[in-house]
Amino acid sequence: MKHISILKNPVQKYAWGSKTALPSLLGWPKPWEEPAAELWLGAHPKAPSMVEMKGQWSSIIEVIAEDPVSVLGRYAAERFSNKLPFLFKVLAADRPLSIQVHPHMMQAREGFERENRLNIPLGAPNRNYKDACHKPENLCAVTPFEAMKGFRAPKDILTLMDRVFLSSPLTEMDSLRKEPNAAGMKRFFSALMTMDPARRAQVVEETVKGAGRIVHDDRAFYWLLELNREYPGDVGVLSPLFLNLITLSPGEAIYVPAGVPHAYLSGVGMEIMAGSDNVLRGGLTPKHVDIPELLRIVNFKSGSVEKQRPLPDENFERIYRTPAEEFQLSEISLEGEARYTSPEERSVEILICMGGEGLIEDLESGQTLSLRKGMSIIIPSAVPKYAVSGNITLYKAGSSKV
Repeated sequence: MKHISILKNPVQKYAWGSKTALPSLLGWPKPWEEPAAELWLGAHPKAPSMVEMKGQWSSIIEVIAEDPVSVLGRYAAERFSNKLPFLFKVLAADRPLSIQVHPHMMQAREGFERENRLNIPLGAPNRNYKDACHKPENLCAVTPFEAMKGFRAPKDILTLMDRVFLSSPLTEMDSLRKEPNAAGMKRFFSALMTMDPARRAQVVEETVKGAGRIVHDDRAFYWLLELNREYPGDVGVLSPLFLNLITLSPGEAIYVPAGVPHAYLSGVGMEIMAGSDNVLRGGLTPKHVDIPELLRIVNFKSGSVEKQRPLPDENFERIYRTPAEEFQLSEISLEGEARYTSPEERSVEILICMGGEGLIEDLESGQTLSLRKGMSIIIPSAVPKYAVSGNITLYKAGSSKV
């Protein structure tokens, strides 16, 4: 593959998605009857994108397999075993997603091999590790976006919980009072996650009553009540009290490394991640929750969340840099005579137009392609250099190393 090609991408219709957000954002003709939760751009075996090749549609997996080096670039092909190293998504959450944690690379390899030895089928609902890879991820807000990420500082957790449990302090908090550090956090979190059903029901009921009295005092109390409406009695209802609550303005982003508990609550965002499907869930879900394994991989470090707010460079690109080598997300915004020119050394890239119209040109072959809202393309490494012009906003996914 040696030219720029149009993509056709699958939509995931999860219950927490929106019937209107993605159709409106991407210029689809009408709202969907089912919730459209995620648009996937990539080569995930579950739902790969299709590439237009000579008037026909082919799976991106097959296109890469035919000539990995020309599509991915030599470094990426060798480093990532001839596979696209990232999955790119447009995510639209009308309802909260589950609390999740992802393993680091060694944990993923060990877990995958362990579950293989136990002969747990890959598609089994109690399977934690679907592959041997880690899953760092980055999310950039397209609309105002609310999420939870990482543990609050112990003093903040104690303050919020004491306000809810004003008349009868929660005994599970004792370890955190004695040790306001990572060790105390682990004992506190473990105590919450391993409560017997009767105790859990009692604690959640008291939490909801307490938060209801002071709901307007803090956004955490609002979300606690919302989560209980979605997942009544679930221990994850308490999570706004011990996880950092974040509101991202459009253009702001967060990076989620291994071990960090997180949950996306509402809004539309561009998400990019390593090409893995390994998820350990900690609540707010009807799916499998493996508490012992969750506790084994959680990072109990606490503190505030750092947001990414990159400024446009001289090439009109805002790059969201992370430690992950599998991916790099950026936004390209052009007006008037502005022109984006790609670097000469680059890996495969996937671009999606989120607004406006423009033109992309292969500067060697002279191939040109018109771009419009909702359109996505793949630019193989074999295209040495390209340029984009017009009044247009694009998000670009690529590998951080070439």
